[in-house]
Amino acid sequence: MSGVRLDKWLWAARFFKTRALAKKAIEGGKVHYDGARAKTSKAVEVGARIRVPQGWDTWEVEVVALSDQRRGAPEARALYRETPESEARRAREAEQRRQANQAMQHPLKRPDKKQRREIKRFMRGE
Repeated sequence: MSGVRLDKWLWAARFFKTRALAKKAIEGGKVHYDGARAKTSKAVEVGARIRVPQGWDTWEVEVVALSDQRRGAPEARALYRETPESEARRAREAEQRRQANQAMQHPLKRPDKKQRREIKRFMRGE
């Protein structure tokens, strides 16, 4: 296979659920091919580096194989190799999100008598 369209490859590699979503991300400037914005019809080549946003994360992958058919997840995973920097960054950011969520969580309980009095005073403007 000589070349596959970028939107088709992203769809086949399961970064996007539909080709339309892949196209929208590429046209919106979210996907970068070898460090630059790319067009939807860009021919993907083996060895190219692609940066793809996915949810909270941004994947930076190297193209290992080409395919224009969407297959199972293990076969799709064989189309690319994530860079070590990208793996480390995604793990670090996930840990930061996890810690931030834990810090924000507090047990929900009703205010006790003292807290209710303080709330009433505050509401009256005292």
